[in-house]
Amino acid sequence: MELDGKAAAILVEDQYNELELWYPLYRLREAGARTFTVGTGKPAYRSKVGLEAKAERDAAQVSPEDFDVLVIPGGWAPDLMRRYEPMVRLVAETAKRGKIIAAICHAGWLLASANVLRGKRATSFPSIRDDVRNAGAEWVDAEVVVDGNLITSRKPDDLPAFCREIIRLASKR
Repeated sequence: MELDGKAAAILVEDQYNELELWYPLYRLREAGARTFTVGTGKPAYRSKVGLEAKAERDAAQVSPEDFDVLVIPGGWAPDLMRRYEPMVRLVAETAKRGKIIAAICHAGWLLASANVLRGKRATSFPSIRDDVRNAGAEWVDAEVVVDGNLITSRKPDDLPAFCREIIRLASKR
């Protein structure tokens, strides 16, 4: 399988978008990656419709050396994620090490807080376009944008293209 021997960390917090967490998690597993969820200190989180996701690890105990790909789902969760300094630091350190960061929908909020958008091309849910631009990125309206190690998409409809690019880029590393 394309991602045998690779690991993917998927961030989770309350108010996550169900499709944007579970679709990449299962798609990456299907491609052979070992996946695990990373939270902000609680054992479980509720999606926007109440679906529970358990955190297998706390961001305070995770290092970018533990994974090859970091996936940030959207929903309202990224606004809560960026309030937890270990999660912001994890994203920033992952970017510094040149590891793959895949962010969809409102995940651009966490990217902005981690200061990893400056000089990048990226997309997001249109309502946070100004936030992404103000963080220094060139915002593009496309289903998926790849700029170096950063993969971004706009919304759940973009998940097939988003996951294809994650797998394509991760399989080359």
